[in-house]
Amino acid sequence: MQGRGVTFQFGGGSPDWSPQTLGFRLVVNAAGLFLASAIVSGIKIDDWQALVAGTAIFAIVNALLRPVAMLFSCCLIVFTFGLFVVVINAAMLGATAWAAGQLSLNFTVDGFWSALAGALVISAVSVLATLIVRPKERRKRRDEYD
Repeated sequence: MQGRGVTFQFGGGSPDWSPQTLGFRLVVNAAGLFLASAIVSGIKIDDWQALVAGTAIFAIVNALLRPVAMLFSCCLIVFTFGLFVVVINAAMLGATAWAAGQLSLNFTVDGFWSALAGALVISAVSVLATLIVRPKERRKRRDEYD
């Protein structure tokens, strides 16, 4: 008989860099960007090429700049009980639009408030997708421990 205990994982454990997970994240980000452009009037993505390239730029910006922004603003994140993360997400969307503009893509974000609203839409899509996929992962992990 094995002893059972309680384990805690802060930060979700090690990141999953499998091709399947990365592909899923790209699809979720593309869906979030598409939905944000459909809902938020200040975000414009004119064609599918701009959506695909914008999604790739968004992934690169999130991989490179977001950790640095989180590190430098950790005090603000704690002070605002995590709400400043939405501002960081808006800044990442703005950085994506700037980079897309440098590449002459049809991907624009008109100002901070549009970026903030778009970041909220993208975050909601991401949370919804995670809620749909995670129960399967939890069941698999629970079966591994049993």
